[in-house]
Amino acid sequence: MTSSDSSTSAGPRLLGPAEVRSLAAALGVRPTKQRGQNFVIDPNTVRRIVKAAALTAGETVLEVGPGLGSLTLALLAAGHPVTAVEIDPVLASALPSTIATYAPDQAADFTVVEADAMTVGPEQIGSPTACVANLPYNVAVPVLLHLLEVSPSLRHGLVMVQSEVADRLAAPPGSRTYGVPSAKAAWYAEVRRAGPVGRNVFWPAPNVDSGLVAFERREPPATSASREEVFAVIEAAFSQRRKTVRSALARWMPDRARLDEVFRVTGIDPGLRGEMLGITEFAAIASAGRDQSPA
Repeated sequence: MTSSDSSTSAGPRLLGPAEVRSLAAALGVRPTKQRGQNFVIDPNTVRRIVKAAALTAGETVLEVGPGLGSLTLALLAAGHPVTAVEIDPVLASALPSTIATYAPDQAADFTVVEADAMTVGPEQIGSPTACVANLPYNVAVPVLLHLLEVSPSLRHGLVMVQSEVADRLAAPPGSRTYGVPSAKAAWYAEVRRAGPVGRNVFWPAPNVDSGLVAFERREPPATSASREEVFAVIEAAFSQRRKTVRSALARWMPDRARLDEVFRVTGIDPGLRGEMLGITEFAAIASAGRDQSPA
């Protein structure tokens, strides 16, 4: 068995430390903090991620930040067509050749899109049903929220992010780490922690711990307010964490009489802090605030 994990059976070979460094050297690539790049060098880790994603047979997967192709190859090995979004032009241009070399029989199931995942749209990525990715750590939350918004076909996924970010995304109301990312993610999906990832599986090894986050899409709460209006309430509620939700929402609705009416209509205690409210309560406040707006 080699570090590339090749075997006598047909199918893709996965990338080990030697292959990752060799590919990077050939491309003149060094991982950059600016783009949150840390390449996975352990075949067992990418296998674990694919297994934990609980994909259905042949399910089309959206991958963001494929880098040199470590996770991509594991997804293809499991029989999943992959559409990969890569912002780095050097990495994006090299991926088809890497797939052709390490997974020649699956090359037709791979598509790379050179684009910024923060702005990519369905016209570029099609209609994938799952997202499995090692997200760039510096933009993980906005990328995930953007993808959930612009790609309604995404019904579930598993992403690797910084451990603290994983805690925030999966945090329930009332917990210490619950905040804006938690509430906004809850608009789209049920989110949970799906396990830790060690530092030594990356090159270079990051200075932070990593974690897996699983999500399952659900319908947003019933509300007459738009997503943007609900998110505005969330942002206002957490703008001053130590204050009551009534005080924190004063900028959102400066008219105190109307704001008090919002709490009366919704039955939400204005003395609570924003961190105690779930997405259903935020949606209710936004809806009541909309009804209270002057004609």
